[in-house]
Amino acid sequence: MTEQLKLEVRNKKLIENEGFKFKDLNGNGVLDPYEDWRLPSSVRAKDLAYRMTIEELCGNMMIKSQRMGLAQEDKEKTSHNGLLDEEVYEDKNIFIGQINHGSTGHIIDKNLRHFILRDNFSEEEIAEWTNAMNEVAESSRLGIPVIIASNSRNENAERTFGMNDAVGVFTTYPSTLGLAAAYLGDKARNYHPDGDYEYSIFKEFGEIARDEWKYSGLRKGYMYMLDTATDPRWQRFYGTLGEDTDLITKAGEDLIEAFQSDELNSESVALTMKHFPGGGARENGFDPHYKEGKFNVYRTPGSLEKYHLPPFKAAAEKKVSSIMPYYSIPAHDKSAVQNYKGSKIPFEPVGFAFNQYFIQDILRDDMGFKGYINSDSGILDNMAWGMMHLEKQDRAACAVNNGVDLISDTNEVEWIIKAYEEGKISRERLIEANIRLLTEMFDLGLFDDKTYVDPQKAKDFVADEDNKKKAYSAHQRSVVLLKNKDNTLPMKDKAKVHVDFLHKEADKAETFRKEAIEDLKEREDIEIVEDAKEAEYIFVQITPKSGNYFSATPGLLELDLCENKTNKAIDGTQYSETTVANIDKLVEYRKIADENGAKVIISVNSTMPWLLEKAEKNSDALLAHFETFASAQMDVLSGKFAPTGKLPFTFPKGEEVIAVDEDGICISPNDVPGYDKDKYMPEGMTYAYLDECGNEYKLGFGLDY
Repeated sequence: MTEQLKLEVRNKKLIENEGFKFKDLNGNGVLDPYEDWRLPSSVRAKDLAYRMTIEELCGNMMIKSQRMGLAQEDKEKTSHNGLLDEEVYEDKNIFIGQINHGSTGHIIDKNLRHFILRDNFSEEEIAEWTNAMNEVAESSRLGIPVIIASNSRNENAERTFGMNDAVGVFTTYPSTLGLAAAYLGDKARNYHPDGDYEYSIFKEFGEIARDEWKYSGLRKGYMYMLDTATDPRWQRFYGTLGEDTDLITKAGEDLIEAFQSDELNSESVALTMKHFPGGGARENGFDPHYKEGKFNVYRTPGSLEKYHLPPFKAAAEKKVSSIMPYYSIPAHDKSAVQNYKGSKIPFEPVGFAFNQYFIQDILRDDMGFKGYINSDSGILDNMAWGMMHLEKQDRAACAVNNGVDLISDTNEVEWIIKAYEEGKISRERLIEANIRLLTEMFDLGLFDDKTYVDPQKAKDFVADEDNKKKAYSAHQRSVVLLKNKDNTLPMKDKAKVHVDFLHKEADKAETFRKEAIEDLKEREDIEIVEDAKEAEYIFVQITPKSGNYFSATPGLLELDLCENKTNKAIDGTQYSETTVANIDKLVEYRKIADENGAKVIISVNSTMPWLLEKAEKNSDALLAHFETFASAQMDVLSGKFAPTGKLPFTFPKGEEVIAVDEDGICISPNDVPGYDKDKYMPEGMTYAYLDECGNEYKLGFGLDY
């Protein structure tokens, strides 16, 4: 029996038909098919798409970052009680230079309905903002609602544009690498909480995040990265799930199930997984956000099919709502022959969003992907690799005709319109793209009972203490014990501990040191001491930083833990590089510890496969963590929680195993995961780091007590 949906309107009216109420979104007093919530989403989407003007069709095919009014300093440039930013200004960034219109201008004048939220306000404020955005959208000609996307918000990290735009509001787990480390540890010890054999940390994480997002009005996630991380110098390594293709595939399947369910529905958050066909096969770490990294290089025969494509095939089979292609061009002249199911892959010299073979032949025809293609940001502008010689309307035509349905982080609707007016894109192709996009919105209930959300419900759910406890357990389980010389750990009870923090930026290091001490000072199992000479244990957390995925380093990205290291740039000149300020303090601490009979414990924030020699040689115990809370790390050190985490990637032995010759060829292949690189190394050379205790820091390694 059909039950009446609970509908709310703020600008339009409700109408009745056959005893049921519906939104009269176009205000014509008649129940049109797209307004009838009893009909299948595909039927409603098709009906609506054919009612839309060219301007409305094209506007719905772009997604743009939209600032909240709360982030606007000049409140005269806001509307809806300060919730919506209405400023019009020139916006120049790494992707594009464009006129950024206000919220109402984007919705009403530019006909945009897809937006990216990057601000870091509370869940209540986000809910109120999404409601205000939809109130404006409801007032439009057809009453098409907005859908708000975001990058991930449930992992701990320093805020980083394009990756961790927002941190610390929602339930906070370790990074995705930390989730992978915890998963491998759970698997190794056959951990099934409460006898739940369907459990995985990815499902738990996804289900909590899904509900926090949907109650806040966020219904589309730019996540997660299914890239197999094979190049240790890739700056985006930290946003991946590591180097294990099978783990990445499993994680993708579980996350889709958690966020979307078996079929997208009104309780789902739709996912856009990335970056097809895998962004990990970099050329010595350089990234396609800049021209130096615009190629994917596959020097190893079979690497693309074996290591990089499987997670995307699984995601397509699990009906992920959307897939995002990477910017990069598959490099023909630098790559070995790559086959897919026995046939040679033609490496057309254009970025993957424009690449017919990868999008149409592999992703759609072979993998059976039925969702929509969401490009990465900047494909019409600064990252139109292989298409830079074309006019923007021609770039738009190539992308759309190749299957791109949504173009990211731009409001340049005019280029799709111009391509249509010049006969380069058909109206039927625009309608096809819109049917895909609108079907997602109908499935999510955005036209019906999920247009508006309850800010109080969002607040109540985010405050759930049980969810925080689950996240904290994940932090504990993400810690990987790499070295434990002479059973340094666990520490003795009520030990005197000196706490320090090293970071690329010395001022940040001091801030983080104080935060860590504040987090640990009330513990009863340790005593914090300010003077390292009075300590029984010297605990040093290190957060290295290297490079920026929006700009190339002068030379190869540095993985050594170093300060003011002289490096050679690509052009032959010299430059100085620092990944950790005051790294020599490790030598000082080693000396102090030896003089006073103390132990040095070092924990490295393993956002990338750092060269660990300086940390390992000066430590009695060495840990890898992944944006893990200091208190959870201390639980492991003190023995309150025995370490269970396992490495989600392999740490390289040293600079010799990632050396690059004058032809730009790395001695260890950039397109092969660390655990398999030995197969392709010179005879007698191995890739993984080996410490003084004989521990090899490979995928899946981790000590316990």
